[in-house]
Amino acid sequence: MRQIRDSLRLSLGAVQKITCKAHELGLDWEAIEKLDDRQLANAIYPESDTRTSGSLQLPDWKDVYKELHFKHVTKHLLWEEYAQQYPNRSYSYPQYCHLYSEWLKKQKRSMRQTHKAGDKLFVDYAGQTVPIVQGDTGEVRFAQIFVAVL
Repeated sequence: MRQIRDSLRLSLGAVQKITCKAHELGLDWEAIEKLDDRQLANAIYPESDTRTSGSLQLPDWKDVYKELHFKHVTKHLLWEEYAQQYPNRSYSYPQYCHLYSEWLKKQKRSMRQTHKAGDKLFVDYAGQTVPIVQGDTGEVRFAQIFVAVL
């Protein structure tokens, strides 16, 4: 696997995913050698765009922006979905992040708010619940932490 990784300049995880998928499909080396590239790509990536065109597919940055507002959604997760959808026409993760930040810079949305000190109190949750362990009993309770700014 490391030889494949080095010769194709892929991550070891990507090579392992593809080999596991081939094993799940019951593809051994003899069966793989009988398939052309398009048939193999369609077997491993069903319902994906497996064209090998020279142009790379740009993600829909508006959708990426909206998805990032959901809990536990990261740029890396969205990039993995994008790369799986366009396996041969996707940008690398660093390039994806760079292009997204460039797109974000071009968005002119802002809402300036001015507040007098001590005039308003802002209160919000500080994210996930926090486990609190009772020292003598070892009982674990979960607390929601609030943050307030005056």
